[in-house]
Amino acid sequence: MKKYISLLLAASMAGTLLIAGCGSSKVYKDGTYEGSSSVYENEDGSEDGNGYGVATVTIKDGKISDCTYLTYEIDGTLKDEEYGKEDGRIANKDYYNKAQKANAACAEYASMLVANGQLEGIDSISGATINYNEFVEAVENALALAAEQK
Repeated sequence: MKKYISLLLAASMAGTLLIAGCGSSKVYKDGTYEGSSSVYENEDGSEDGNGYGVATVTIKDGKISDCTYLTYEIDGTLKDEEYGKEDGRIANKDYYNKAQKANAACAEYASMLVANGQLEGIDSISGATINYNEFVEAVENALALAAEQK
């Protein structure tokens, strides 16, 4: 009787996983799609860290084949090697280093997406959690466009 119950339970679990897996596979139309995140603003009203992200995702043969992810200040200025500087100079080295670490994580997130083929399983990088949240939102928006086209 125990063997029968175990077998029944295993079959039930396998069926549940099969059903759950069937609905999770998205089909995307080949092309390049751009998605943006919402604008992030600090709760205290300070301007440090404000901005948004833009993901450009390329789909080939129905799968993610390329991704770039860039972040911008609220005014549209790209966060690049100058991000974290004041008037073109490093006024606060700690702040600059943190800003650059967060900025470098953008390329890592994009690379992880291509390697992984999906957002699930990509973890945030320490010091770049806001960029991660913006990345996920921007990629979801881009993939929603790719799914609508199919």
